Amino acid sequence: MRIENSFIPVDGVGEKTERSLWEAGVTHWDAFDPSAVGARQAENIESFVATAAERLDDGDAAFFRERFPSGSHWRCYENFREETCFLDIETTGLDQHRHDVTVVGLHTPGETEVLVADRDLTGERLQRRLDDAKLLVTFNGKRFDVPFLETAFDVDVEVPHVDLMYPCRRLGLTGGLKRIERETGIERDRPDLSGEDAVRLWREYERGDDSSLETLMSYNRDDTENLRALADRVTDRLDSDVFVARE
Repeated sequence: MRIENSFIPVDGVGEKTERSLWEAGVTHWDAFDPSAVGARQAENIESFVATAAERLDDGDAAFFRERFPSGSHWRCYENFREETCFLDIETTGLDQHRHDVTVVGLHTPGETEVLVADRDLTGERLQRRLDDAKLLVTFNGKRFDVPFLETAFDVDVEVPHVDLMYPCRRLGLTGGLKRIERETGIERDRPDLSGEDAVRLWREYERGDDSSLETLMSYNRDDTENLRALADRVTDRLDSDVFVARE
């Protein structure tokens, strides 16, 4: 599903009206017929489409962050797939005010970077990577990863943020990332490692065991890269459930 198939960013248009438009054959901005809705809604839709088409041509993802309901940011994925940043962090605990970020994985198509605390993990570098992205994808990142990074590095997320935990729940996929990976057929090199192991590995590295850091970085790399595979699967299924079935 692409942004151009969506009408819910329009003022006064909810999912019910959008669904009615799709069922009437108006499945793309270019197919909009003002007679399909009332005069006020037609004016709002035409005004939105005129502005949104220009913003989309310009690659202005931040515009759609503000216009889409947060639970529908997944609809931006197809348009910005190749400019998406998949992000996952490891920490020494669950409290952003008492615990530290140890490594941050950032995956974009063709490249994965794992930044390490006290080496190359800085707020400036993180902000630059976030600013370069058109879309951010995490798992439980709205409650965990992003608040941790905001507290520790004072970064700002200005692009649409797809926290895959919520669209997964919509599809009946519950539990942690690794459980959902298994349910959706996504494999990893070290399925035996967990978040608790990530803390242990960092402590071992602090005591001088460089091999533990390598294992931790590999674990984080799996987490980060697998987000892309999961995003592909989840958005495909949502596309079928939400949009294609109503064409």
